[in-house]
Amino acid sequence: MTAKKRFVNVASRRHISPLVLKFLILLLILFCLVVFFGLFSQFRLQSASSFTDLGFDELRLDSYRMKVAFLFLVRDNLPLDFLWHNFFKNADPEKFTIYVHSKPGFVFDASTTKSVFFYNRQLENSVEVGWGKPTMIQAEKLLFKAALDDPDNHIFVLLSDSCVPLYNFSYIYTYLMSSPRSFVDSFIDATEERYNPEMSPDIPEEKWRKGSQWITLVRRHAEVVAYDHVVFPVFNKHCKRRPLLDLSKGNESLIEQQQHNCIPDEHYVPTLLAMQGFEDELARRTLTYSLWNQSTETMDTQAWHPVTFSYATASQKNIQDIKDIDHVYFKSENRTEWCSGPCYLFARKFTRGASMRLLTNGVVGPYDPNTLFLDRI
Repeated sequence: MTAKKRFVNVASRRHISPLVLKFLILLLILFCLVVFFGLFSQFRLQSASSFTDLGFDELRLDSYRMKVAFLFLVRDNLPLDFLWHNFFKNADPEKFTIYVHSKPGFVFDASTTKSVFFYNRQLENSVEVGWGKPTMIQAEKLLFKAALDDPDNHIFVLLSDSCVPLYNFSYIYTYLMSSPRSFVDSFIDATEERYNPEMSPDIPEEKWRKGSQWITLVRRHAEVVAYDHVVFPVFNKHCKRRPLLDLSKGNESLIEQQQHNCIPDEHYVPTLLAMQGFEDELARRTLTYSLWNQSTETMDTQAWHPVTFSYATASQKNIQDIKDIDHVYFKSENRTEWCSGPCYLFARKFTRGASMRLLTNGVVGPYDPNTLFLDRI
């Protein structure tokens, strides 16, 4: 006997009216449909998750309009705007957004940039930024906050005014969207005593991390950075750069060298994410290449500093050498980060001459000098 017949027989024995009986049968059918579609939706979500884990994120890209937010942290103008113009010109405008933090009052318009992509993209609430000061972190947080206002922004890339892309937009977009992880250079450095004991217990020493300032975050982690109101005040109070050695000041400068030395932008994001328990969600490396060189001058106040690429050193061979890097070794942790594909999508520090060489070599896409700035968005 079927379930429906058994239900009807029971109902008849209890003298249920036909109208009530039909109503109960309808409820039973609706209940079955709800259960069926619930199980079906769960199956689809699990299937989509499995495809993502396997790297088939094209399914996700076809289903949603997901944008990459390019966040430029600059002194005033963008000296490499011509290169970035060609990069964005060959892109789908529905797949990216641009935000620029410059000095207060600076406006990007026809008088300050040749690229229409940067017109009026400056933040209205920018702050005066000093190298090695907490204001650098403050500027980063403002950029993330502004970009988070657009719900379609899913990836957030922090760049400087000397950064260049090493590939065209399509390649970089696919690379970024195909990874569920943020790219944050993060490691334990026991060689430098930058941790200030006065930060404890708000910032535990075991969570103290160091890394490159140039990060790429997924939306979840960008929200953590933008809306943190606990860790940043501690950095603002206890993480400050020691004044540079100035022999003209005599003993006063020597005394200053005894102060605790801390570079906020090299520690804030990796430490914050470590404290929040997100390290397992990170690719603990940066996507922005820097070539570091140690000064041979014993009195050089900066010691390690990034090499600046000129026209001569931005050769196709040197650029290809950067693209061929497939792993990053962290000596302090004896850890190797292997990359599925190239390790770097961007590089710094590049002069205008070096950037022009990348442009003419077609690194960021097809280049026609006669129409470079004739395009409009």
